[in-house]
Amino acid sequence: MSDRPNLVRRTPWPESVSRAVTTPLQPSVVYSSPDPDALDDQYEGRAQGYTYGREGHPNADVLAQMIDRLEGGQGGLMTGSGMAAVTATMLGLLGQGDHIVAGDQLYGRSLRMLSRDLPKWGITATFADPTDVTAIEAAIAPNTKLLLIEAVSNPTLRLADMDGIERLARDRGLILVVDNTFTTPYGFPAYARGADVVIHSVTKLLAGHSDVTLGYVLARDPDARTAIYDTIVTLGLTPSPYDCWMAERGLYTFDMRFERAQANARALADLVAGHDAVEAVLYPGRSDHPDHNRAQALLGEAPGNMVSFRLAGGREAANAFTRAAPQLAFAPTLGDVGTTFSHPASSSHRGLTPEGRAALGITEGFFRVSVGCEPIALLTRDVTAALDAVAAIG
Repeated sequence: MSDRPNLVRRTPWPESVSRAVTTPLQPSVVYSSPDPDALDDQYEGRAQGYTYGREGHPNADVLAQMIDRLEGGQGGLMTGSGMAAVTATMLGLLGQGDHIVAGDQLYGRSLRMLSRDLPKWGITATFADPTDVTAIEAAIAPNTKLLLIEAVSNPTLRLADMDGIERLARDRGLILVVDNTFTTPYGFPAYARGADVVIHSVTKLLAGHSDVTLGYVLARDPDARTAIYDTIVTLGLTPSPYDCWMAERGLYTFDMRFERAQANARALADLVAGHDAVEAVLYPGRSDHPDHNRAQALLGEAPGNMVSFRLAGGREAANAFTRAAPQLAFAPTLGDVGTTFSHPASSSHRGLTPEGRAALGITEGFFRVSVGCEPIALLTRDVTAALDAVAAIG
């Protein structure tokens, strides 16, 4: 036997009468139990513990509990991305022959999943205007089981008739799923307002720094939670401990980031609206928004940090805008600490036909802005220069 020290056996964690102020990062894939009886106790619910990383880990639970407090619920589940949260919900709660009624302005990949991917599993969907509850009701079929709605649409920032849709779901016995990524619990408390399932892309505003990819699902019914959890584990949609740890850090400043970004968004919307290069501005906090009255009732004093606008001049104008402001991040995301600009026609909604985009009001000159926390004077300077460049091309 070699005289070299054996380092294979794990060194016990040091005992301490003090504890870390920050949450420890726990990247372990597996967890050791004392004996088979103890493992049975964990799997059968008589004891709390961890077994295998794909089935759950401490960093995911810590983060989920924080978001639970924001939403006012219990038992939220973390996933590897926002789309993983949508996937786990749809496949966990639906089966062959079931039908979905969904808002017609969902996130682009959600639209693709419902229209192209779920039909392979025998699940179909009909899309309807969420601003009109009668349109949602007309789309309901005998086999409809679930409604999927975003309170504020992506990217046109239209306001769904959430009160009417919630009543409709309750009266018809349908599962109401709300993707609350845009609004966040600060803008719209979806769970408290009657949603059966709430989804977040934590990647966005909640984490807030464009350095993690995560999703979250909160289900009101325990059986629904179990079905979603089983789907997460079976399909391997579990999140990384590191991403959960990073998102927890970001979440501690969420309220401050949200308020600063929202104040900047109000100012930016007014600035853009007054420029000759801009055909139209959409911001729920402005009185000229087509759903302004509903925005006041739904969002109150929290119209959010998202602004959309349409440039005259189409793709040429869009290129001129982005090239004139290289310091502004042109990127298909939202919720970063800094302002980002997205061009839906070439990113999130590129999978739609030009006619399909036009029906939603998404032109080649359409931009969606996720307003960040930088000094408003800096943002104003850069955006004005970009708009002036658009105006200069005539």
